[in-house]
Amino acid sequence: MLKYIKLARVPQWIKNLFVFVPLLFSQHIFNKAYLLPAISAFLMFCLVSSIVYVFNDIVDIEADRAHPTKKDRPLPSGSISIQNAVITIIVLAVLVALFLPALNVRFRIFLLSYFLLNIFYTFIFKHIVLLDIFSLAAGFMLRVMAGAFVISVEVSSWLILTTMFISLFLGIMKRRSELVLINDEPNKNTRKVLASYSLNFTDQMATIAAAGVIICYALYTVAERTTKLFNTDHMIYTTPFVVFGIFRYMFLVYMNKKGENTVEIMLTDIPMIINVVLYIVATILIIYRFS
Repeated sequence: MLKYIKLARVPQWIKNLFVFVPLLFSQHIFNKAYLLPAISAFLMFCLVSSIVYVFNDIVDIEADRAHPTKKDRPLPSGSISIQNAVITIIVLAVLVALFLPALNVRFRIFLLSYFLLNIFYTFIFKHIVLLDIFSLAAGFMLRVMAGAFVISVEVSSWLILTTMFISLFLGIMKRRSELVLINDEPNKNTRKVLASYSLNFTDQMATIAAAGVIICYALYTVAERTTKLFNTDHMIYTTPFVVFGIFRYMFLVYMNKKGENTVEIMLTDIPMIINVVLYIVATILIIYRFS
């Protein structure tokens, strides 16, 4: 069973938590009428993202066999056959088909858009410079928008922009980590699009994206719509957590040469975990205490 969990990349499901962003900021996180659809949306994205991961592994099986780390994945290593991987996709797709009708049409459109985006990414977008990073960012934005539509609430434009910049930032830092890997071990087999990037170029993009995250989030906390909605201007005090998170991530990438696996950082770096927990607690206390 563990090899199928690895095949479905269950730890990567943490990325789908972006679906809960509109719920948190809509002041309905403790309301079952809103919470249950949001949880259903999260599970749908988990299933669909696993379908994409398995499909991508089937398509890239030969390239992964030549990769120093990806060769240990269930498909390229041979611990799971292509036939069983296809069966896994079918089972996951059946589960999606069974539970998806319970969610509204607009959510289904965004979930389908997310799936199609990833299919195009697998075959086309990941081979085109910049478009590969923007495709990753679009995936996160679709999660946030889908999370808003599934509970029928509006999401702030500043929050959408913050999501875009933070996902661009993570994508750029991932590319930078891969470039460092090439420089350290030139014979390693890596994605071809990296030939179009350089450390200097990724550093400049990362600086712009990091600034975009901080500026957009700060403007969100003091926006007139935000202060009226939460009946307080105290959200500004959550900004230091966002700034620390960005700087901590940059420290791990630049100084500790991490960043190729975003999920690993989020699940293993203690200061980052503490910062995220404190941010969530502070946000809930401010939004639900002062509203």
